[in-house]
Amino acid sequence: MESLKNEIKKLIVDSLGLEDLSPGDIGDDVPLFGDGGIGLDSIDALELGVALRKKYHLSIDSGDSGAREHFASVNNLVKFVQIRGQKTED
Repeated sequence: MESLKNEIKKLIVDSLGLEDLSPGDIGDDVPLFGDGGIGLDSIDALELGVALRKKYHLSIDSGDSGAREHFASVNNLVKFVQIRGQKTED
């Protein structure tokens, strides 16, 4: 599970071009969006969703009431990927 966490953190940094952050700067339970977290916004959510879809073949429904919860933290994304995703080779 640690390798998946690190993979997702790297995906966040790389896909969003977060030059001021490294994957190690992102805490597992730190909020990804809003104040008190790393401060991602709705555009970042869209870009991250696309990156997750490509890498893990996720089906993310924008009408899914749980989508916000899935994207709340790295730990939540890991659970979501473990349940719904299939890793692809880069």
